[in-house]
Amino acid sequence: MKICFVTHKVKKGDGQGRVNYEVIEEALKQGHEIIVISSELSEELRNESQIEWIKMNVSKIPTILLQYQLFALFSAIWIWTHQKKMDLIVVNGFITYARSDINCIHFVHSAWVKSKYHPYRDHKNVKSLYQLFYNSLNAYLERYALKHTKQIIAVSEQVKQELVQVAKIHAQYIVVISNGVDLNEFYPRSVNRADFDLDTNTTYGLFAGDLKSNRKNLDTVLHAMAKVENINLLVLGYTEKSNYPSMAKYLGISDRVHFLGYRKDVAEIMSLADLFIFPSKYEPFSLVILEAMASGLPVITSSRCGAVELLSDNSAVVIEDPEDTTTLINVLTELASNKERLKMMALRAREDAQKNSWQNMSYKYLQIINYTSKKF
Repeated sequence: MKICFVTHKVKKGDGQGRVNYEVIEEALKQGHEIIVISSELSEELRNESQIEWIKMNVSKIPTILLQYQLFALFSAIWIWTHQKKMDLIVVNGFITYARSDINCIHFVHSAWVKSKYHPYRDHKNVKSLYQLFYNSLNAYLERYALKHTKQIIAVSEQVKQELVQVAKIHAQYIVVISNGVDLNEFYPRSVNRADFDLDTNTTYGLFAGDLKSNRKNLDTVLHAMAKVENINLLVLGYTEKSNYPSMAKYLGISDRVHFLGYRKDVAEIMSLADLFIFPSKYEPFSLVILEAMASGLPVITSSRCGAVELLSDNSAVVIEDPEDTTTLINVLTELASNKERLKMMALRAREDAQKNSWQNMSYKYLQIINYTSKKF
């Protein structure tokens, strides 16, 4: 079977891009021929004889909005003019004006537009107005794309419910397949903290995410840190144009909050910490939670993260309201003073993660792909 994948990125190091990478790898193992319509394709896959790459070079177009619209138009034209070359078309959300057979949803714009945490509801300025317009347009086009496909794959039960309740898609067309994790890259390992100028006996929490986005909710974490003195925090992410370093200084905790910037050695950095703190306001899944679990880190997160469906009570603490600073303070205080519970949670976190390898995920995708090709 010849399968056409339409997506912006196919590569490791990118959430949605990594899913595409792993699914295509499994499709190759099963003997399928692949057409990839994308802007980026990993070096490893470019050399595969079974892959034909149709590169969409739109990076020089100003604004993501225009880039994505041109990508959608150009990819559709290619598909319409080469329809006979492919047996099945797999896409991500609204990415092309062409019809698809399977649509894999990682983010629901219809739900994000209506969320009380959307940037426009926090600060009404030119930037947030642009984001509102961008998300609203994508919400409309998203519904168009979903009504012109045969099968929908959601990355979490949360995403499925958003598709049903907000995007008004019938549940019978949706199957849930959670994202996976590289268990050979992310695993509990021994790391010398002294090599990173960190104290051996201190309890360290870890936060990783976009430091320019209020959605990731580092501000609540920092305010909680100001009330819990026996814990330090490692922060991964670009600090350029971020107000969080100055916030840490204002709160008087800059000596306990270590901004490590963007790092490629995330797996190693995770093993420096004792727990992962990520009470995000809205995450359809959040791969970083699964990576932390695989690294043997107990997780503190919010009920607004799709990945909580994979967590057990013995490996994580789920806070209902992501802005509930008091509850976060209580949880941090209890865990920082209870080393035995942290060790127990660490073991269970790794066990929970092992059920969600990339291999398991990609095999489930191919089951849906093969079934859909026969059904239609």
